[in-house]
Amino acid sequence: MWWRSLKDSRYRQRWLERLAFYPADSFDNNKPAIVFHAVSVGEVHAAVPLIRACQLALPEWTFTLTTTTVTGSARVKEIFGDSVQHCYMPYDSPGAVKRFLRAIKPEILVIMETELWPNLLFYSKQRSCKLLLLNARLSKKSFLNYQKYASLTAKMLLSFDAVAAQFEQDALHFRQLGLPEKTLHTSGTMKFDQEIDQQQLDAGLAMKQELQRPILVAGSTREGEEEKVLAAFDILLKVLPELLLILVPRHPDRFTDVAKLLISRGYHIVRRSRGEKVSSDKQILLGDSLGEMQFYYASADLAFVGGSLVDTGCQNIIEPAVLGVPVLTGPSLFNFQAVSELLLESGAMQVVANEKELAEKLRLLFQDKALRQSMAEAASATVAKNRGATEKQKQLILQAIHSDQ
Repeated sequence: MWWRSLKDSRYRQRWLERLAFYPADSFDNNKPAIVFHAVSVGEVHAAVPLIRACQLALPEWTFTLTTTTVTGSARVKEIFGDSVQHCYMPYDSPGAVKRFLRAIKPEILVIMETELWPNLLFYSKQRSCKLLLLNARLSKKSFLNYQKYASLTAKMLLSFDAVAAQFEQDALHFRQLGLPEKTLHTSGTMKFDQEIDQQQLDAGLAMKQELQRPILVAGSTREGEEEKVLAAFDILLKVLPELLLILVPRHPDRFTDVAKLLISRGYHIVRRSRGEKVSSDKQILLGDSLGEMQFYYASADLAFVGGSLVDTGCQNIIEPAVLGVPVLTGPSLFNFQAVSELLLESGAMQVVANEKELAEKLRLLFQDKALRQSMAEAASATVAKNRGATEKQKQLILQAIHSDQ
């Protein structure tokens, strides 16, 4: 934690919370309690519609939303305010987990995506807490890692009262790891149901209208990927000198390093965090702010989604698609394999092998408005067709609550 805090001082705070030591009366124990665990920003955003739907359906319950990262924690407070309780999920040691469960006394624990921690599951089950794994995904890489500890993984999966896999391939991986069929459901991904922040949408569209320039957003880029995006950008500037690149690194602790990289290469940049105006001579807007991806993507003519030109698996390709923005990625897609297949099949997305091909694809798309419009319509149609996972998973929570009544 100290090492991480050298880049983000927030990791130097709330250490006792990481060990589940809380001030007295930190949590409301006068109502039945449900806990949602969402590791970081992406899981928090995916959980928002589900939590809000459950709050309407269960007004007599107390809701607690836990995270692991400081960025996830910040987003919980920004989105929900005081309407949910919040703390970090403690480290998975027996003592910390037991203190956490004694403090909150959850009757339902909902884990988002795939966060399997043996002590958390064991002691929750010991307290007769219902366990649900929702919006669950299991890439081939994660599947192989869990398979190395097959016995432990099978025991953890047997703890769950219900598991909602995103797609059939995820469900197959869970079956192969020992999850009983009666526990398993396939419901799609809730990321297709993500809420649109109208304020961000309007602000992004207003900036696009004001600038009257072609705009490329490179979102959630990873270490070593910015250089590849910039190589493609340099090629594009020769044919589109007015092009604006909005570059949004994935991790906040890299904002400063990326800014230094851009300045060292001689680009005229503006930083979102400083509220500076994007004048006509600026080539790059560095998206060094949190929780504004909808603003950035709303301003885009085209979106490149990061994590895909380096071997980390692409980030959330649904984010631009929800806003009807054509999507490009590199070949590393394992984090969103099933979703990428849906977007590719519909024509909403294109995949490139490297930075040279990225530049060529972008050049063709910027010069072909009809193709961009076709991709945008395909993106919107694909999103609309795949909505509904939130309602299915809300019903699993309600079934778990009413099963003992």
